Amino acid sequence: MAISIVLLLLALLVVVYARYRREVDRALARVAAGGHVVQTPCGPIEYAAAGDGPPVLVVHGAGGGFDQGLDLGRDLAASGFRVIAPSRFGYLRTPLPQDASAAAQADAHACLLDALNVARAVIVGASAGAPSAMQFALRHPGRTAALVLLVPAAYAPREGHPLPLSRPPGAIFLAQAILQSDFLFWAALRLAPNAMMRGILGTPPEVVAAASPGERGRVRQTLDHVLPVSPRRRGLLNDAEVVTRLPRYDLERIAAPTLVLSVADDLYGTFDGARYTAEHIPRARFIGYPSGGHLVVGYDKEVAAAIAAFLKSA
Repeated sequence: MAISIVLLLLALLVVVYARYRREVDRALARVAAGGHVVQTPCGPIEYAAAGDGPPVLVVHGAGGGFDQGLDLGRDLAASGFRVIAPSRFGYLRTPLPQDASAAAQADAHACLLDALNVARAVIVGASAGAPSAMQFALRHPGRTAALVLLVPAAYAPREGHPLPLSRPPGAIFLAQAILQSDFLFWAALRLAPNAMMRGILGTPPEVVAAASPGERGRVRQTLDHVLPVSPRRRGLLNDAEVVTRLPRYDLERIAAPTLVLSVADDLYGTFDGARYTAEHIPRARFIGYPSGGHLVVGYDKEVAAAIAAFLKSA
């Protein structure tokens, strides 16, 4: 009986590993085939593009890459814009330089636009991509057609709360354990999806459970597209350094038309920083949603329409 149990466990492990290997290999093939690497004075930069029309640089958040940027910009590409989605420092095939600050990343955005012969673009910064998007607007004002900040990692004065962002329940454990390994991340997706929604995506699972099938699918795809996590690890670690030490930027000098959006129940606590940023950028517009978490669940189409309408008017 003992031998039978051992053989059964071994067979189960073989099946589990085969499924893991199949799904991770599919994820590796997806990111290997979807992007292009260009050589620039700022170093090699990976990017992908979709759509045709006025250029929009979509700057992904933590755990992303060009694939997350394309996901974020899908509706914009369908609305008549050319979406350019880079992989930021340390993500996928964009290396992590010695200076990986938000300012250096902003200059790398400019280098990518130079390589693509784009003189001026809209900059959309999501989550941990927002600091470099704001820095781009400050350091390259003549090249910034408009600025959109979506659930941004942004400074806000907080009494008794020194960190710019909150930490969702379980985020530290997940960052230290699950995000270190493709297998552990894959296993957590299958065994503890609610914990992953809360700790990685900053979105309450009950909000996802009450959403439409399409929105639940978007949340699932966002988690799935963090795989493979191993070629994103250096970028994740760098983002943790950048967003926990965010200074106050000279927001009053941002001259581009600006739209800022956030959600009150975002478990990363971006709402206060987003509203503060909008209040201090001249003529910026702020849109706040009551619920939806960090992924703005339930308002995806509304957000896409608001951004497209803003960009067309700007």
